[in-house]
Amino acid sequence: MRVERLFRRLTAHLDLPLVGLLGLLLLVSLGTVYSASEGNPARLVAHLVNIVLALAAMLVASHIPPQRLMQFTPLAYGVGLLLLVAVALFGEVVNGARRWLDLGFTRIQPSELMRLAVPLMIAWYLHQKQESMHSLDYAVAIGLLGLPVLLILRQPDLGTSLLIAASGFFVIYLGGLSLRVLAAAAALGALAAPFAWHLLHDYQRRRILTMLDPSSDPLGAGYHIIQSTIAVGSGGIFGKGWMDGTQTHLDFLPERSTDFIFAVFAEEFGLAGNLLLLALYAAIVYRGLVLAASAPTLFGRLMSAALILTFFVYAFVNMGMVSGILPVVGVPLPLVSYGGTSMVTVLFGFGIVMSVATHKKLVKT
Repeated sequence: MRVERLFRRLTAHLDLPLVGLLGLLLLVSLGTVYSASEGNPARLVAHLVNIVLALAAMLVASHIPPQRLMQFTPLAYGVGLLLLVAVALFGEVVNGARRWLDLGFTRIQPSELMRLAVPLMIAWYLHQKQESMHSLDYAVAIGLLGLPVLLILRQPDLGTSLLIAASGFFVIYLGGLSLRVLAAAAALGALAAPFAWHLLHDYQRRRILTMLDPSSDPLGAGYHIIQSTIAVGSGGIFGKGWMDGTQTHLDFLPERSTDFIFAVFAEEFGLAGNLLLLALYAAIVYRGLVLAASAPTLFGRLMSAALILTFFVYAFVNMGMVSGILPVVGVPLPLVSYGGTSMVTVLFGFGIVMSVATHKKLVKT
């Protein structure tokens, strides 16, 4: 009886339909990572540990009341900015990019923290201003978004900076930004594109050009896209079968358990499997948006919707990258790719969404 009461208390703030959908996606992840790692039991155990830690993070997040989230949001954002500055000054360089901060006992990537802190901070700010919103308030929100994005872009990490920019954009748009302003910003962005091209690093320009013509460097920059598109196409309608993908198991496909894991899945389960996977992602996004709409405060609605829509963007960008319709930007497939930091961040975000939906008390301003 005590065990039953404890279980009910622990799961009181979980949304069972959403948890069930996430569980199905994690099962897909386990099978695909196992195949991508050639049936390596050590990799599977490590992935299981990451999943358990991520689920624990989701459970903890679901119990954090929105009031408490609001109290700590400015602190989390400020600490994240300080860590990004520390990365710029003292960060560890890996593969030509300065993204990691060595704390002695472990390494952290502060940009992962900002995936949550940025939408939280903008939602917090707009919530404070909801009674008297002015154009200046949107300008401040854009500034809160632009500062961490520029710091991450400087590392350089184009993929993460664009995705964080997307998450912040969702909050600002859902907060009531005029479509006229958005259209003007889009026009300015189009006009600035030729100048922005010269600000990109050489490897970033190569990625864009390679996306347009992978055959220009088939053994270099175009290798990833060529091999991934071969894997996706060779799966046909029903795929080659689990553990039977030739591109995967003959070592043609690079980064097959992380950034290019969708190619592994597509080769083994084909178009039919891809459609089922897309339907699963769509169901998760739909359920998440339903929970976001039920949030009792502006802060909760903005934050939850932004986290769910960002999850969708991550999946879309990864699948587009693997399919050759978007540049390679190093974005994992959420909740499927191997990697602890990304999985913990994503499931912690889902825990926040469930917390906002199940804590019905009004948030104090």
